[in-house]
Amino acid sequence: MFRRCLNIKELQINEEIREKEIRLIDVDGEQLGIMTSKKGMEIADERKLDLVMIAPNAKPPVCRIMDYGKYKYELAKREKEARKNQKVITVKEIRLTPSIEANDLNVKAKRAIDFLKDEDKVKVTVRFRGREMGHTEKGKIVLQKFAELTSEYGSIDKQPKLEGRNMVMYLNPKN
Repeated sequence: MFRRCLNIKELQINEEIREKEIRLIDVDGEQLGIMTSKKGMEIADERKLDLVMIAPNAKPPVCRIMDYGKYKYELAKREKEARKNQKVITVKEIRLTPSIEANDLNVKAKRAIDFLKDEDKVKVTVRFRGREMGHTEKGKIVLQKFAELTSEYGSIDKQPKLEGRNMVMYLNPKN
């Protein structure tokens, strides 16, 4: 007789089950009652399936008769399907200065619109250097203009906020 014995931390199967008494559940979900683990192994062997401990903390521990390889395959398949349906959100950053010219601002806005069309978040940063720190209101005005230029494709997620020497604003893509 061939037994599969894998070292899986979550579930104990077949010979790994060392409990004296177990509550056994059939393939159909029907309870077969409380019995020794040896008797449970014999029943699983007759059906050419595995004995899997699904609730080790219960009194007595609950074991189920199932095809363990098929169970692991189904689990991996569900996990892969869940990963496929996830959307990874990336944050793209655009840096500006408080004294940026109108044409440069338009070029940066077009780049941000491309990011927003790709459904990426955009982090817009205005960096203040030296004496510019005394005129942070200019940075806020630049960010407001930038938000107006990109308003067709994105909306403000976080309002402009001063963080150290940078003023930061986040834009979300519109759906």
